[in-house]
Amino acid sequence: MPTVSVKRDLLFRALGRSYSECADEEFDELCFEFGLELDEITSEKEIISKEQGDEKAEGASDVILYKIDVPANRYDLLCLEGLVRGLQVFKERINTPRYKRIKPNNGQIQRLILTEETAQVRPYAVAAVLRNIKFSRARYDSFIELQEKLHQNICRKRALVAIGTHDLDTISGPFTYTARPPSDIKFRALNQTEEHTACELMDLYKTDNHLKHFLHIIENKPLYPVIYDSNGVVLSMPPIINGNHSKITLKTRNVFIECTGTDLTKAKIVLDVIVTMFSEYCEKQFTVEAAEVIYPNGKSYMYPELTYRKEMVKADLINKQIGISETPASLAKLLTRMCLKSEVIGDGNQIEIEIPPTRADIIHACDIVEDAAIAYGYNNIQMTIPKTYTIANQLPLNKLTELLRHDLAAAGFTEALTFALCSQEDVAGKLGMDISATKAVHIANPKTAEFQVARTTLLPGLLKTIAANRKMPLPLKLFEISDIVVKDSSRDVGARNHRHLCAVYYNKNPGFEVIHGLLDRIMQLLDVPFGEDKGYVIKAAEGSAFFPGRCAEIFAKGQSVGKLGVLHPDVITKFELTMPCSALEINVEPFL
Repeated sequence: MPTVSVKRDLLFRALGRSYSECADEEFDELCFEFGLELDEITSEKEIISKEQGDEKAEGASDVILYKIDVPANRYDLLCLEGLVRGLQVFKERINTPRYKRIKPNNGQIQRLILTEETAQVRPYAVAAVLRNIKFSRARYDSFIELQEKLHQNICRKRALVAIGTHDLDTISGPFTYTARPPSDIKFRALNQTEEHTACELMDLYKTDNHLKHFLHIIENKPLYPVIYDSNGVVLSMPPIINGNHSKITLKTRNVFIECTGTDLTKAKIVLDVIVTMFSEYCEKQFTVEAAEVIYPNGKSYMYPELTYRKEMVKADLINKQIGISETPASLAKLLTRMCLKSEVIGDGNQIEIEIPPTRADIIHACDIVEDAAIAYGYNNIQMTIPKTYTIANQLPLNKLTELLRHDLAAAGFTEALTFALCSQEDVAGKLGMDISATKAVHIANPKTAEFQVARTTLLPGLLKTIAANRKMPLPLKLFEISDIVVKDSSRDVGARNHRHLCAVYYNKNPGFEVIHGLLDRIMQLLDVPFGEDKGYVIKAAEGSAFFPGRCAEIFAKGQSVGKLGVLHPDVITKFELTMPCSALEINVEPFL
């Protein structure tokens, strides 16, 4: 969950309250009622003192800060303005504002023109203008902080969306969003004293603690995105840095906002959040000046959209899901307190809810039900005994697994728990097989070479565990009972799980008799006698992982359930082992 830091005095002033001794507790309760959590009451000085020591904290601010945990999908609560507005509406002190998109007084709409080259890097852009806005130091800081919070949250560290804000009075439209070779881009970046090319900036920011985390997004691209005004002045090089020429200051009165990205939906959400939060400070409150975005195909769109939409939910559904019995009118009032203007219509059971542009988190009826529950108060919901009585029972497969675990441990084997993911080499190459023969489920975008596929056998995990514990006294006797995964086109997910049991004996001699004895004990516990018909037998077989002539296939109740034998020296060597090793692996599901 994102954490929003707000100055206590600013917060109370915005809420129209004065601080008192019990104010901290009262605000904590208010946060809980609203579905938030007051995580910590601290100060900048205290934070630095904890992290870096008292010496570093000297001269830091003593202003009290409230650290508030906000749900990750409530982008409208990531700044002081949205937080205060939400709480004031919740306490019914103000009505939910109505956000409007307007045209400029002079009729000249700001235009952002996209060129074809942007499709190779960041193909989407949206824009808007906050006209006649008044900044104070606190408002300016909140404006910058909201952008950072959005960058870290919905923008996924600028990979999906990057925000640029500019002093409109220092630049002139129409603006051009294009992409050029980095050597062709040269400008004075934000807070820099001289001009640099894009290549020089990328090298410069590799040591910058803040910006170095975003360089990877475009540094290997042949073209870098860049936005120019009509005079060739660089506004920004998204998603890295803005130009210093259009830098916003406390004296800025007109703000041009552009959001570029790879996800148009999220770009529109980000733009809506920024303009709705700070249009409060415009001369005409809660109004945003439209901007036109023209795409390479000639189509043009007006932003911000500031879309209001209607949803219909039955009062009975809300009451049933929460476990309350409120009237439709009461439920509509509860939802209105959550910035979801609602009214009862039709037969008196239908509630029409208006979703404002600030509430991108409302996707489904269940989101509306959740807001109704928050406004009603979770502590006010009457606790009742469930109408359906059920008796919990362990899954038969898990019950059998637990019983086997205890008895294998009693037989002198130590249980291991290994990763469900492994490399292709582990399940194929090191076991003398081709990966195509394993029916392995592949990970589409593996983070590392160690986690490329879902395991099709438990053996590699146990051998790697032995390799990591070679210094332990011999013999090493390990077992694991876990799931393996194989492709299965007949399943809706294209794969299925099997519960396998694998045991390994590692010593100066192969110890095949130990593994064979363990198999006999397992069958004894499963009440499977030795015999062809309804019992189990072992028959000579070949396996790529086993030594020729030292491998047997296990048949139980007429079907093959696994193999046991002495591992091939090549397999042992590939897993960086030096001693002989015997192994057993069976599928335990047929014994249920």
